[in-house]
Amino acid sequence: MPVSLYTPEERQRRDSTVWTLVQGVLAPVQFLVFLVSLALVVRYFGTGEGAFAADASIVVKTLTLYTIMITGSIWEKVVFGKWLFAPAFFWEDVFSMLVLALHTAYLVMLFAGIGTTGERMGVALAGYAAYIVNAGQFLWKLRMARLQGTTAPESSPRLAVAQ
Repeated sequence: MPVSLYTPEERQRRDSTVWTLVQGVLAPVQFLVFLVSLALVVRYFGTGEGAFAADASIVVKTLTLYTIMITGSIWEKVVFGKWLFAPAFFWEDVFSMLVLALHTAYLVMLFAGIGTTGERMGVALAGYAAYIVNAGQFLWKLRMARLQGTTAPESSPRLAVAQ
């Protein structure tokens, strides 16, 4: 029996809010920023050069991440009535907190002068690895929602997730 991510009311709110479009625009922008930044960080590790450019790109990536997290929590509030940890996206939000923690740790290291450049970039790479997993989680949910939007009846039971 298929499970649905959204009740009919949630699906209507999802489809009618501007925050869905905002998330749809920010997600690929964030991914492009990630790819550029990843290339710069890999370049730094490969050549030892370009630390400033890599740091600047990680700061931009982190600011983009914060932006998508804030707007995403607004989207969840509009659609599900909760700022974060709505049952349908509970585990994605949990993993998002790890991504935020790693990116924030990088910022603290950068601005407080903690650790070496290599250690700082290592934390950024850990954040990027977590981001890839998290992006995969959201892409999976997007795919499920699209498939359910065309095949699942509106009376399908909601996705049950542990809290």
